[in-house]
Amino acid sequence: MANFLHQPYVILIPQMPQVNRIQLLDISFAHATAVVSLPLLHRDPFDRMLIAQALVEGTPLVSADSALDAAVVTRLW
Repeated sequence: MANFLHQPYVILIPQMPQVNRIQLLDISFAHATAVVSLPLLHRDPFDRMLIAQALVEGTPLVSADSALDAAVVTRLW
């Protein structure tokens, strides 16, 4: 398993979702629309998108950032 780490980046990165058993979530129009309606609880635009995605998808957010606790999503970690 550790041998895959010696592969070039362009080969390694596309393998990571399967290796780590994760699903990538694209940014959708629904996510972008949700960002606009969020109160300004968090100023980081990337974090705001994560909050919007969690709300739209009905999933918890995995983050160590306690500033996300002000959002109306469940934060794990």
